[in-house]
Amino acid sequence: MHSVGDITPPVGGGAAAAGSRPASAGAEAVSRTAGPAADGRHDEVATEGAGETQNRPPFTLEGWFVLHDFRRLDWRRWKSLEIARRAAIAREAAAFLRRVTAAADTGEGASALYRVVGHKADLLWLHFRPTLEALGDLETALSRTALGDYLQPAYSYVSVTELSFYRAGPGGPERDVRHEPFVRGRLYPAIPPARHACFYPMNKKRSGADNWYLLPFEERGRLMHSHGLIGRKYAGRVTQIISGSVGLDDWEWGVTLFADDPVDFKRVVYEMRFDEASARYGEFGPFYVGVRTDPDDLVRFLCPEAAGEVAAEAEGR
Repeated sequence: MHSVGDITPPVGGGAAAAGSRPASAGAEAVSRTAGPAADGRHDEVATEGAGETQNRPPFTLEGWFVLHDFRRLDWRRWKSLEIARRAAIAREAAAFLRRVTAAADTGEGASALYRVVGHKADLLWLHFRPTLEALGDLETALSRTALGDYLQPAYSYVSVTELSFYRAGPGGPERDVRHEPFVRGRLYPAIPPARHACFYPMNKKRSGADNWYLLPFEERGRLMHSHGLIGRKYAGRVTQIISGSVGLDDWEWGVTLFADDPVDFKRVVYEMRFDEASARYGEFGPFYVGVRTDPDDLVRFLCPEAAGEVAAEAEGR
């Protein structure tokens, strides 16, 4: 996939010890399914009949489930409200944002809000949680707020953080790496404090001669290693979170980038388009770009008239 593989890892990261892309199972029927064993390694995959092994996917580890929840504000209805009512709803929405972001303090997830630039959406609520149920509860909780009456679904993406290991071979690392700081930083990330975020979904091609899933394991590993070397040049400027969505959503992966300078999104994506892994095998969905929005920013966005009052309350807290 189009990877920023070795760009600065999330909090807890270190030097990259793994590639960063999974692959789906091959075309042949299997007598038993690959899956992580107790020691963190995959079971052997055996094909029926000929006794040959299928084209192997890399070993992967998964962490938190991820929801990118894009909402559009019904501005006509919103502006028809009295200022006092808009201010009250804005304050309630800010309190909701404070509650969901507090998950970072418990180690049970992370949340952030971004104001989307462009007409695709107005707000991106980004959530990481241990279970899909918890993500569904967050969706419902937002809809139950007073602001939820004025928000319309614009787009959503469901996935799970993942780390894949090409350089370790199809069976994965020889030791259990689940508790290593770099691995935990990728699977259970803190949301970087960068001012801007960029999200896009993507696939690997399955078209004619450009079929990623028919490439030998070693060739896929070579391509992803080369791809990751480009991303390393942006260390300290761009942080990425890769999440897998095969079987969870319409695309195969979600890529979320974080940077203070949004031009860095253009630079890294553009440079990687010339790499073979993207040029031949990458397919990309819509791009969404947003600006980090804290509770006070949200009040200013929804009701500028109430911003001064909220700022005074914040100073008193």
